[in-house]
Amino acid sequence: MRITVETTVSAPLSEVWCAYTTPEDIKQWNAASDDWHTTAATVDLREGGAFSSRMEAKDGSMGFDFAGTYTKIVPQALIEYSFGDRTAQVEFTDAADGVKVRVTFDAETTFPVEQQQQGWQAILENFARHVEKKR
Repeated sequence: MRITVETTVSAPLSEVWCAYTTPEDIKQWNAASDDWHTTAATVDLREGGAFSSRMEAKDGSMGFDFAGTYTKIVPQALIEYSFGDRTAQVEFTDAADGVKVRVTFDAETTFPVEQQQQGWQAILENFARHVEKKR
């Protein structure tokens, strides 16, 4: 099963792309709720390149690594990647009010689909706020 989340970011495409692919920016927006944060991020933005981010509860009670390999990169348009036995696609499209960012990913079986969709949507909304706040 595939899940899709999307948002529109009120910023130029170049700024949206940069914030999505720069480790220092990723550490600022990559969390689903205020009690989590990303403490480290790496990006080798090329086909075959690896990425990773360390997400941790701010109280130190738990954390996990999210890592994978880029499988297709179309600058300022598309990022495809694999993580474990799953895949995801991030599309960047010009829209009248900014840039539409759509993420489609393979659902996993541990957590309910609704919870996965809500978590990924929350991260994407944090991303949009981060980019717009930088302007």
